[in-house]
Amino acid sequence: MISRRHFLKIGGLTASLSGFARDLFSQSNPASTQAALENLVAGVKPLGPEDYEARLERARKLMADHKIDVLFLPGGTDLAYFTTVSWGTSERTFGALLNRQGGTVWVCPAFEKERAKELIPEGQEIRVWEEHESPYKLIGGIMSDLGVRTGRLGIGPSTAAFIFYGIRRDAPAFDLVNGAVITEGCRGTKTAKEIAYMDLANKITKLAYREGFKSVREGMTPRDLSAAIAAASAKLGANVGGGPQFGPNTAFPHGSRTPRTLKSGEVIMIDGGCRVQGYSADVTRTIVLGKPGDKMVKVWDIVRKAQAAALKAARPGVTCESVDAAARKVVEDAGYGPGYKYFAHRVGHGIGMEGHEYPYLVKGNTLKLEPGMTFSNEPGIYIYGEFGVRTEDCMVVTLDGARHLGGMEAVSIEQPFS
Repeated sequence: MISRRHFLKIGGLTASLSGFARDLFSQSNPASTQAALENLVAGVKPLGPEDYEARLERARKLMADHKIDVLFLPGGTDLAYFTTVSWGTSERTFGALLNRQGGTVWVCPAFEKERAKELIPEGQEIRVWEEHESPYKLIGGIMSDLGVRTGRLGIGPSTAAFIFYGIRRDAPAFDLVNGAVITEGCRGTKTAKEIAYMDLANKITKLAYREGFKSVREGMTPRDLSAAIAAASAKLGANVGGGPQFGPNTAFPHGSRTPRTLKSGEVIMIDGGCRVQGYSADVTRTIVLGKPGDKMVKVWDIVRKAQAAALKAARPGVTCESVDAAARKVVEDAGYGPGYKYFAHRVGHGIGMEGHEYPYLVKGNTLKLEPGMTFSNEPGIYIYGEFGVRTEDCMVVTLDGARHLGGMEAVSIEQPFS
């Protein structure tokens, strides 16, 4: 649990960006809604060494709390989060061993050492294994050298099964445990800097959508709309990706492969986002070309009320599942139930360095919300053969509630941005 004092220290969240966050964007204004598109990321400052050291310190504390001696992280997002090192996955074991006592020690194929030295911070130890040698025995030897001859080795949750079983076979003295309690415990709550990046990413996504919607016309293809949004986002300094769907295809929550061109009176749904300093946005808007039908308006209004109910329900101390339940009750009370019949998915997922990450707002998840947790808030109603409606904004849990990131919330089916 993150304390109130600590949370205030890393940056109290209010309805607008704090002075600290505004200073982060020294040459841009993420709250800008002016018509002219300008590069909003030009002055964004990246994370510094002090941010990564704070992450490692928090990891060490969690390791002590959970009696984990060493944490192994393979290539992937968790590794980049703690070390700055971006490294892909392969059949050759590469990764970092975080420990409670000293510096990070790296496990690396011998022929990759010089490349690894270009990425790994200077002064950190790199130990190598040749092609005929076992990297798992090397891991066991490193732990022994760290003074851990028996003990608990946390395994990062993205670790491939062959590495897990290799360590268990070649370093049997160690108890292998799930390291997610460390990685998720750190990444699950965001600092003020991380939230500022996400605020800006969501703002840029919405501005690009708004600009792209000006090009909507009968006969256009989803690719045409994607191109218009991409062009707008390029002027804003980012790369907004997304998959538009038209007409009956919008009833598929993640879209249909059936090709369609847009017709007057049809629903348009676009879901996508961009990244700022590696932090994600996720935004969905549903509009109509021309005059929407009465049923479209009714369903849109139900979905928007469900989204508002989820936002109102989200606050420190409540469970993840209660936020999903608040949105689902609105939909079911309006006659679009029971359960997942029309509202076919959870109300939200965690978001940060990955578009979908821990934790999830879904029935059965009794984890309690903490300030700094970030989620998508995306209720939907999907009627196959007719149309679907989803409205999505990302939200952050604050000290006394929650707020949507990037502003510009939807007002009506004809006004997708405030």
